[in-house]
Amino acid sequence: MAKIMVIAGGEWQCPIVQTAKSMGHTVICSNLYEDSPAFTYADVGEVADVLDREKNLWIAKKYKPDAVLTDQSDIAVPTVAYVAEQMHLKGIGEEKAELFTNKYKMREFCEKHGFPSPVCYHCTDYREAEEALKKLGRAIIKPLDSQSSRGIYIIDSPEQLKEVFEKSMSYSNNEKAVLVEQYIEGTEFTVDGVKTASGYQVTAISRKNHFSYNPNVANELLFSWKDADYDYKELEELNIEMVTEMGLPFGMSHAEYKYMDGKYYLIEIAARGGGTKISSDIVPFMSGVNSNAKYINMLLGKQEHCNIQHDMSKYSVLGFLDFREGHVTRISGMDRARQVPGVLEVALHFKEGDQIYAAQDDRSRVGHYLLVADSYEQLRSREKQMKDSIVIEYGR
Repeated sequence: MAKIMVIAGGEWQCPIVQTAKSMGHTVICSNLYEDSPAFTYADVGEVADVLDREKNLWIAKKYKPDAVLTDQSDIAVPTVAYVAEQMHLKGIGEEKAELFTNKYKMREFCEKHGFPSPVCYHCTDYREAEEALKKLGRAIIKPLDSQSSRGIYIIDSPEQLKEVFEKSMSYSNNEKAVLVEQYIEGTEFTVDGVKTASGYQVTAISRKNHFSYNPNVANELLFSWKDADYDYKELEELNIEMVTEMGLPFGMSHAEYKYMDGKYYLIEIAARGGGTKISSDIVPFMSGVNSNAKYINMLLGKQEHCNIQHDMSKYSVLGFLDFREGHVTRISGMDRARQVPGVLEVALHFKEGDQIYAAQDDRSRVGHYLLVADSYEQLRSREKQMKDSIVIEYGR
């Protein structure tokens, strides 16, 4: 079988490493930490920052993989493209990797091709950001090329901008710049898809809800093929048109949109599967397609086709647990929660003895769960049963 190099080895890369192993491949995984979760499942773990292109290229030259990839990680996409090109392996190319990770490039693309997107300004210093805020009024500031909602803030005044500008800038990776852009009021959606020899097809759509105390951080992604308030067919067709126009040659995509004034506005789009196990767990349930396995096969030169199943009765949810702040002294009920029918996974990101806080970004959420069902009512019933099973006790 083949040798596969996976760049990034956190919790969300474990599924694609496991998929590659289940297909009989040897896996080399690189990540910043010696105790990276995905190293447990890989044949070889090599310590390297995913942003360090040359170190990852050195690892590739050492092991000579047949394919190099990542999933559920934006910041690894440019490194994967670079290593693939240098090793003469199949990949999406550095130009496409830049388009699918640089938010300003996305905005330029949308403006050029007539897709709705927020008015935005590329700012390299505070003065430019202040001028942009004056033009926009209420705005949102975000790093040029980060992930996990880090460094994203809603700003209404110069005082707020001054408070968060350096924080936001610190999360930009390849270029020290931020975007100050029009704040789009409205409901947010995600759209996942896969490009195979059958063309590009949508594999899952979700409607997002957010924490009441932080509108930039989602507390739920509800997946279905229909919505009483929004036209999912229109959203699906828009996403197909956009990804096709952007020229994704093959592989997975994950996009986020907001709906305002009768239009779906692109917030961002990535050339990888949805994080927190959307691509590995939710997509197969909602579409009947194992896009991770197809992605690996395509990288190895195999021709793959898709037959997406739009089962209107299916629902699934990626939810994020929220508990009051405090010092946790005891956790109970997790085994009961995991035994609820339809629960694919439920996990806490803290332990007894920890102090927990309200979520500031995607990575600081205190727990998550993935749950599937054959109807909306069944989904919510199972969700309540699962949540009621978990008991958190606090001390002083």
